[in-house]
Amino acid sequence: MADDEMLSWDESVFRDEHVFEIDYLPETFRHREEQMRSLKYALRPAVRGSRPLNVMARGPPGTGKTTAVQKLFGELEAVSDVNVARVNCQVDSTRYAVFSRLFEEMFEYEPPTSGISFKKLFGQITDRLVEEDEVLVVALDDVNYLFYEGEASDTLYSLLRAHEAHSGAKIGVIIVSSDLDLDIVEELDERVQSVFRPEEVFFPRYDEAEIATILNERVERGFRTGVTGPDVLDRVAELTASTGGDLRVGIDLLRRAGLTAEMRASPTVEAEDVETAYSKSKYVHLSRHLQGLAESEVDLVRVVAEHEGARAGDVYEAFEAATGLGYTRYSELINKLDQLGIIEARYTSVEGRGRSRELSLAYDAEAVLDRLD
Repeated sequence: MADDEMLSWDESVFRDEHVFEIDYLPETFRHREEQMRSLKYALRPAVRGSRPLNVMARGPPGTGKTTAVQKLFGELEAVSDVNVARVNCQVDSTRYAVFSRLFEEMFEYEPPTSGISFKKLFGQITDRLVEEDEVLVVALDDVNYLFYEGEASDTLYSLLRAHEAHSGAKIGVIIVSSDLDLDIVEELDERVQSVFRPEEVFFPRYDEAEIATILNERVERGFRTGVTGPDVLDRVAELTASTGGDLRVGIDLLRRAGLTAEMRASPTVEAEDVETAYSKSKYVHLSRHLQGLAESEVDLVRVVAEHEGARAGDVYEAFEAATGLGYTRYSELINKLDQLGIIEARYTSVEGRGRSRELSLAYDAEAVLDRLD
């Protein structure tokens, strides 16, 4: 490449790099018209001051569920006085943490970090709703994390039965889950099942053509003119579709390919940049899960990596030595990490000892450990 064809220090292939961030909210939201209509139908009563219908939004990772909620909440805030609050349950994974987040959204300041009971926190939220005759719509994003922590039934019970504890409190709930193996209603307590009859909205995987049209809009907004060609976009769409259609993989892949091109001081993104970037972008889903792990969960992942394929009892000895935690908590952590798809716990027969679980990582050990460091 000639010097006059190379990027200078103050040049970039990006017009707006934020377009390729995972939290970027696109102006247009394609291929989800049916899902948006269903969500609007469920929440329309809230605009009239009534309690909205509850919703269960499910679908594989990276299929637009969170974006749909953000778009919908933005529209609600623009046309009504409805209170909206999206809670990331990967971060706020207990009932108290969820209601603390709701308090912060409604009152615009954080509740005290100690000295306030759940009952008082709950009461302040519902008192505000009743006194101001307001409606609250709560989106529990990644609600599967509440199930992993055993907090889902209590949290939903408090939200769904709020009007019984405080007459006149109007709360609607949207639960969002990417865990298709989790039977949400079946896993709830009977006391919650009796009142939770949600509208179901399913978000299917994007096909390769849909992925291409969505990513093309990101390319046009995020890259400078002429940085990428159709062959690059087609390859990114193909790789994204091959990893389950998770749109976040494609978005991250475009950003990393652009950065790789800049590393070469190239003014254009080439096929080789995409292939280089894919070695990291294909682990976007893994990285997201690992970022939300508690210290004890990270410790267990490291121990499993060091004892790949070992029986659970043997792994526990190393885990206990590293953390001092008991076997009950150890077993709970195994179940959570297994549900998250980070580790695999397979039952095998052990001669003279019945059945035992063998533990291994669901991903390449080096890729997992690199993302923990």
